[in-house]
Amino acid sequence: MKINDVILRTVTKTVVFIILTLGVYLFFAGHHAPGGGFIGGLVLASGIVLLYLAYDIETVHKGMPFDFKKVAALGVLLATGTAIGSLFFDVPFLTQAYTYIDVPIFGKMGFSTVTIFEAGVALTVVGVVVTIILSISEDE
Repeated sequence: MKINDVILRTVTKTVVFIILTLGVYLFFAGHHAPGGGFIGGLVLASGIVLLYLAYDIETVHKGMPFDFKKVAALGVLLATGTAIGSLFFDVPFLTQAYTYIDVPIFGKMGFSTVTIFEAGVALTVVGVVVTIILSISEDE
């Protein structure tokens, strides 16, 4: 028996865009307001899980052909790489570097290595959460 979930799929198309946008906003708001890599990653993962609920696993994998275990591993590598990178410059562990970069449209913007660390945390959270949900779904 095939379930007709037209309403769920229609709403998901709009809501996932809003959820992913909120996740990116929370990721970048992490320095000046509550948020950052962890909460941004959780919100991004919830959007992906909603896609898995509305559509089947094969359909989502066609549109997003990621191995989320590798996404988590890349996130851990990125986060630990920025943490260990400080040791090469003879500064304390997890010390950040901060500079200004001239971006063509936006002008002069600040950039910190903490952003790279938080990106690693976000990728790790997304990879782990989606992997756990997919593992649970296989245990039918």
